Amino acid sequence: MIPLSVLDLSPITEGSTASQSLANTLDLARHAERLGYNRYWLAEHHNMAGIASAATSVVIAHVAGGTKTIRVGAGGIMLPNHAPLVIAEQFGTLAALHPGRIDLGLGRAPGTDMNTARALRRNLEAGVDNFPQDVVELINYFAPAEPGQRVRAVPGEGQNVPVWILGSSTYGAQLAAMLGLPYAFASHFAPAELEHAIDIYRSRFQPSQFLDKPYVMLGLNVFAAETDAEAKFLFTSLQQAFVNLRTGHPGPLPAPVENYDADLDPMAKAMLAQALSCAIVGSPQTVRAGLDAFIRRTGADELMVTAQMFDHAARIRSFEILAEAHKELSQAA
Repeated sequence: MIPLSVLDLSPITEGSTASQSLANTLDLARHAERLGYNRYWLAEHHNMAGIASAATSVVIAHVAGGTKTIRVGAGGIMLPNHAPLVIAEQFGTLAALHPGRIDLGLGRAPGTDMNTARALRRNLEAGVDNFPQDVVELINYFAPAEPGQRVRAVPGEGQNVPVWILGSSTYGAQLAAMLGLPYAFASHFAPAELEHAIDIYRSRFQPSQFLDKPYVMLGLNVFAAETDAEAKFLFTSLQQAFVNLRTGHPGPLPAPVENYDADLDPMAKAMLAQALSCAIVGSPQTVRAGLDAFIRRTGADELMVTAQMFDHAARIRSFEILAEAHKELSQAA
C-alpha cells in the first residue's frame, strides 16, 4: 500500500485561539507519528482568521522539535511571497536542526487575497511569472557551493532538502515534470483538473538527479467516525467554512450542525459537490472502501490527508480510523 501523510492547516475553531490551535497541531503530529503516517505538512495562508500556520517555517520547527521520526514540511511555501534565498536559509536551518526529516513544497499562489499579497511583497510585479526561475534559484542554493560563489545559503548549501512542486492546475504539473521533481496536487479543494494534471506530469516527466520516475501525491479529505451519520455531521464544519470563504465571509472553523445542506441554495450545493468531491466521509467500512477506490482510480504514489474538524478529539480519532483502514488494505494486498 502507498504511504499516507497529513496536511494540517492548524485550524482555529470558533471560540478558540491560535495558541490552542498550535498546541493541537503538535498533539496531532505526535499521534500521526505513532500511527505510522509518513509526513506531516503545514501550509502557508495569510489573513485567514481560521488558520494559524501563516508563519509556516516557525510552525514546522515547532512540530519537528516535538516529534522524533515523522517527516515534517511545507505543503506549501508560497514562493512568490518570498525571496528564494530567505526560504533556502529557513529550510536549510530546519534541515540542520532535524537532518533527513524536512520537506519543502513550493506553490505559486499567494495563499491569500491580493491586498494581503501586496502587504507581504510590497511589489507584485513578476512575482508569479518568475516562479520557475525562483524555484531553480532556490534549488541551487541547496547544492554544494561552487568555488567563488558570491551568494550562499548558510545554513542551506549542501543540505538534502527534497523540493516538491504543488499545484491545483496543469501549470505545476508541467513544471514538476520539466524539472524532474515530485508533484503534489491539491485535489482536496480543487479537483477539477486532477486527472489531466496527473496525465501531463507522468507523460512529460524528465528524470533528474532528484527523481528517476514520476511521483504523485494527492490531497484527500477524510472524515472518519464510528458511523456514517457522525462523520457526515463532523464534515459540516468544512462545508460551512467553504461556503463562508467562497461568499466572502471567511472566519474561524465553525462548529458542526445537523442537516447543514438541507437549506443550502442549489449554487452552494453544486459548489461544495465540485470543490469537495475528493472526500471520504463515513464509518470505518466506508473509509476503507473509499480509500481503496480512490487509490485505484488515481494511481497515486502517496496520499496527503486533511481533516478540518472542529473537535480535536474527533480529529485524532478520524486519523486513527484511517490508519486502521490503511493497515487492513495493506494486509489484504
